[in-house]
Amino acid sequence: MNDETGTRACVIGWPVEHSRSPLIHGYWLRRYGVAGRYDRRAVQPEELEDFLLGLAGEGLRGGNVTIPHKERAWEIISEANPEGIGRMGNRLKAVNTVWLDEVGRLHADNTDVHGFMANFHDRLGDWNGTGRHVVVLGAGGAARAVIAGFVDVGVRNVTVVNRTVEKAEKMAEELGEPVRALPLEKLGEVMPEADVFVNATSLGMTGQPSLDLDLSPLPDDAVVADIVYVPLETDLLKRARQRGLRTVDGLGMLLHQAVPGFEKWFGVRPDVTPELRRLVEADLAS
Repeated sequence: MNDETGTRACVIGWPVEHSRSPLIHGYWLRRYGVAGRYDRRAVQPEELEDFLLGLAGEGLRGGNVTIPHKERAWEIISEANPEGIGRMGNRLKAVNTVWLDEVGRLHADNTDVHGFMANFHDRLGDWNGTGRHVVVLGAGGAARAVIAGFVDVGVRNVTVVNRTVEKAEKMAEELGEPVRALPLEKLGEVMPEADVFVNATSLGMTGQPSLDLDLSPLPDDAVVADIVYVPLETDLLKRARQRGLRTVDGLGMLLHQAVPGFEKWFGVRPDVTPELRRLVEADLAS
């Protein structure tokens, strides 16, 4: 329920109108009968520090941080309360979830890694990362979260491929073994070795260029994942499915990354249910 008398949280970004977070958290508020409210707040980059350090004055317990604020939010909160940044937030140097503790101290962490891997296991069930080779396209913040998740489940090798190879090399250096970097023109050479291929770019998203990629070199038992969820089935996933490969779409990452924040703000650990997924799918379709 959206109740003005209960705990309040929000998502901040610039722009923020596209965010489906209010739909997700609104569903959980109703399902668990929690008195609270979750809204969108458009926050310009130059307003971010004042907004984060003034959460209590805004009447907020916390919220989600989306593009383009994740890295800057980490910097601001690291300075304000160095002990308040969670392990994954410091590892990725970016945060997407912020909250105030019982005495008003500001905390933050990154739940994108949890979101991606929880969705990955949810969609595949029996998948085991030990000894696997994962190829990730992209070297932005989303790719960093994806790579960290696979490293944590014990994959043998992660190859990050990017048009600007220097950016991929910097990421590989920061994340360490077993991550290595390759330029985009080398992608075809590693595809036959890939147990998993992940598009961690915006290519294929509605309004963005398509991802024109030959999937034929992938092994027949490979998994293809895409962080894009608009459209729900990207052209990449459609072609992978037509080839008989297992696929993982990007919507589940959005749903699962929201779970820890809701628990921090509203005191209930919610479930990602088929009903919630259908609700968001219907919104995306409209």
